[in-house]
Amino acid sequence: MENTTALSGLSLFSGAGGMDVGFIRAGIKVVGANDIDRDACLTYEANHPGAIIKCGDINEHLIDIRQFEGVDVVFGGPPCQGFSVAGKMNPDDPRSQLLWVFMKVVELTKPQAFICENVKALAVLDKWSEIRKHLFHFASRLGYTYKLVILNSSDFGVPQSRERMFLIGFRDIKDISNLEAQFEPYKRQAPTVRDILLPLGVAGSEKNQRICNAKVTLASKPVMRRSPYAGMMFNGQGRPLNPDGYSCALHASMGGNKTPIIDEGHCYFGQDSWVEWYHLYLMQGGEPLSLNAAPKRLRRLTVDEALRIQTFPHDYQFIGGQSSIYRQIGNAVPCDLAQVVAEVVRNCLIRREVVTSRPLLEREGKQLRLAI
Repeated sequence: MENTTALSGLSLFSGAGGMDVGFIRAGIKVVGANDIDRDACLTYEANHPGAIIKCGDINEHLIDIRQFEGVDVVFGGPPCQGFSVAGKMNPDDPRSQLLWVFMKVVELTKPQAFICENVKALAVLDKWSEIRKHLFHFASRLGYTYKLVILNSSDFGVPQSRERMFLIGFRDIKDISNLEAQFEPYKRQAPTVRDILLPLGVAGSEKNQRICNAKVTLASKPVMRRSPYAGMMFNGQGRPLNPDGYSCALHASMGGNKTPIIDEGHCYFGQDSWVEWYHLYLMQGGEPLSLNAAPKRLRRLTVDEALRIQTFPHDYQFIGGQSSIYRQIGNAVPCDLAQVVAEVVRNCLIRREVVTSRPLLEREGKQLRLAI
């Protein structure tokens, strides 16, 4: 889609800039950004020359936020560890309080729209119902009409099953009941893990040099599920990836034994899947093999592979040690998904309304394509 009207955006909890990549592609000029992770800030600056990013605790920069009053869009994903099922789900986690800091920035800057990204759990679990009520009340008090939308990255061309919530608010658009339908034209088939990995070559090759050295070992007491790519047949929380499917959600804890597992023989050379064989063996009553019995063809996802699964540009530069780079990649919103969200919000702001979608038959053959 060609963008002819430029909007301005303020990026919060920007990390390495994955969400910003999508917003910039959608025609939103990022006028300011903030993150507390120094490596992430350096990565952001390396890929966005001339960008203004404040590195440090956002609470210490609130006094400067007023300079962005009147910005078109405020967007970002406050740290989610306090709400995530992958974490301790502690609402008193200091990082959970940053959700309210995000809304405070909205109050100070009065944008035309805001987009607050977070984990799906915050949107659906009864445990967080009071948090949601407070969040909705905050948005209403500031004069925003809002909608909570849950999107899966794999529905929008991202080779990763990653469900996230987006609280989207508009100041001057009062009827947004049809907002979810605006995402339908952007849905497209995602490539598989194999599609993404094959062009890189095997781990250690020229385009795939940043390998993870964490060893793959077998669990002595495997937790079995119906799918070979679920459960816990291996030590650590890194699941094996199905080359013919989508990746599980990539997390900031990658870099060690929480990094997903690739069967190179299956993915690159057409060999039968060792993961599927071992799963069948266990399901038929076989005894778990010894700790070090996993073949060498099983290894961890590399930095370059994780980068592509998150749909970062192929030449995106990352600053920091390997664990820091894995963290930056895992913390990011997939760039292609961010672009879709930005396109939808941008279009609504330009039209000053959320229009009713045309029937599906009228749209057939006219699906929108995202820039690569």
